[in-house]
Amino acid sequence: MVEIFLADSGSAVFSGHQGEVRMGFFDEYQGSTFGLNWRVSPRKFQVEIEEHAKIPMTDGVMLDAIIFRPRDSGRFPALLGFHCYNPMAQVGPIKPTAISTAQWRHAGQERTNASIEAGDPRFFAQRGYVHVICNARGTGQSDGLWHAFGPQEVADCYQVIEWMASQPWCDGNVGMFGVSYFARIQYLVAQLQPPSLKALFCPWAGTDYYRDTIYRGGILSYKWPVGWSETSLYYANCRPYNHTLAEVGEERYRELLAERLEDEDIRAVPELVKILETPEQGVHPFVVDLLLHPTWGEFWEVRAINYDKIEVPAYAGADWGIYGHHLSGAFRSWERLKTPKRMLVGPPYYLDRPLYQLHFEALRWFDQWLKGIDTKIMERKPVELFIMGANTWKEADQWPLPETEFTPFYLHEDGVLSEREHWAYEGSDSFEDSPWMRGELTYSTPPLVEETEIVGPVMLKLYAATTDIDINWNITLLAIDPAGDHQVLTKGWLKGSHREFDMSQSKPWEPIYTHRKSDLLAPGDIYEFAIKIIPTAFRFSRDWRIGIRISGADAVPRNPQELMGVGSLTRARISRITVFHNSEHPSYLLLPVTAGNRVNTYFSGGKWPARA
Repeated sequence: MVEIFLADSGSAVFSGHQGEVRMGFFDEYQGSTFGLNWRVSPRKFQVEIEEHAKIPMTDGVMLDAIIFRPRDSGRFPALLGFHCYNPMAQVGPIKPTAISTAQWRHAGQERTNASIEAGDPRFFAQRGYVHVICNARGTGQSDGLWHAFGPQEVADCYQVIEWMASQPWCDGNVGMFGVSYFARIQYLVAQLQPPSLKALFCPWAGTDYYRDTIYRGGILSYKWPVGWSETSLYYANCRPYNHTLAEVGEERYRELLAERLEDEDIRAVPELVKILETPEQGVHPFVVDLLLHPTWGEFWEVRAINYDKIEVPAYAGADWGIYGHHLSGAFRSWERLKTPKRMLVGPPYYLDRPLYQLHFEALRWFDQWLKGIDTKIMERKPVELFIMGANTWKEADQWPLPETEFTPFYLHEDGVLSEREHWAYEGSDSFEDSPWMRGELTYSTPPLVEETEIVGPVMLKLYAATTDIDINWNITLLAIDPAGDHQVLTKGWLKGSHREFDMSQSKPWEPIYTHRKSDLLAPGDIYEFAIKIIPTAFRFSRDWRIGIRISGADAVPRNPQELMGVGSLTRARISRITVFHNSEHPSYLLLPVTAGNRVNTYFSGGKWPARA
């Protein structure tokens, strides 16, 4: 089916000639952003839509796509959105809305708009781009079985790019656009270096599926894949390929299922038991593959990104609120990409859906790299960060910021967090972690005497012991206002048995773990844990406090932002966990101070004692 949509061009006259809208001088600036010495492609085309276009793969599988193109006989650059979702939901005229707390809390019982990630193809087609929204193999009305982020899916995406470049409506230049799933696949296919792929616009991309999403710090983050598969994947007609069964054979597959069901932490979660007991039902094979690969190995390696093989310009980013999913990927991409690049990290609010906030920025990016228009976008500083608390933007040439002073704040008795090192005979604090009592410890600074800004990676060094054979560390960085109310800034996770460092990747402010094996703890022994906390940016006003919460479980989420960082598996065993803070075991929080705190914090809060 082909539909024709007219560009909304105000006072312009539709000529009908080649589908182009005849415009006057001022009309060419309508529906556009521009500067004193640059502009982007104007809105001037009618839009033609082709539903259920079939794209052939070399093995005979046909992928299903929706194509939006200018109604014109010319050739245009093309954009690809590659995904696993319900196709019409991605492109329908749905009013953008935020994801409500109620929607998130009822995930699994009702659908949300969270997976509408393709953007508005009409926007790009009206401005002289063909936009193809293509369903991955095994999803929607595409043939075959779904290979989630696996080599088959990536190879298919490569073929779609080259197919697009060969069409009579394409000038041979292809870019990719979209967030989340649409973004991650961009990095994966760019490794294969399709000749026609010229630019990526891929913010909100988790770029290490193991560490960013499924096993944060080695701890299974089960609620996201379970909820995602029960809502978005179900409604998208996903038919997952069973990778583990193909990898190990029927007999070993059944053994692995039985072994995972013997894990007492898994058995404590009814949703996981049901999935493992019915592994072939519906979309369960997708979750089963994740559950049967709890450590880093070949399954995850073939889904990893080799940045050294990416040669096209890339636009990365995320927002500060999505520390439990996409945020780490932005900084990983910024660090490892060797191509022209930009990074934008925005306010802690997930984008409204359908996505629209980034369209003019993306248009400026694609005009630069696909149309050869000098939009001056590369003359801006390449790192743009929203600073929470101040609610302003900061621009920089590098990350971490050059003005960063990594400052240790030591854990002290009475729940105090201070730059002051430990004095003699300090001791320890303990809490219970069990299905009946998920205890915690909280340490906070005295009230700050000046505005203090922290921007960058955070690390918590803990010396601790447990009566158990493992610990699921769940760490939360807090901003505490003068009334005692707190805001969650970011989180960090580490499974105690996964504490082995990847020394080739770790930095003094960012520990990276191999996750290749589980090295269980000896009950009662004191261990050193360096826990990576996802970067953040916050400007604390005077009289605010910085806090750190230490637990073995997620706190009850209070809003959609906090919901993105929960869903962690907990320990089923009863244990008592002790955190040491003394001169022999100096536990501390390493913070990236970028402004303020010139003479450190005051135990008194910088105030004279009240007169008696």
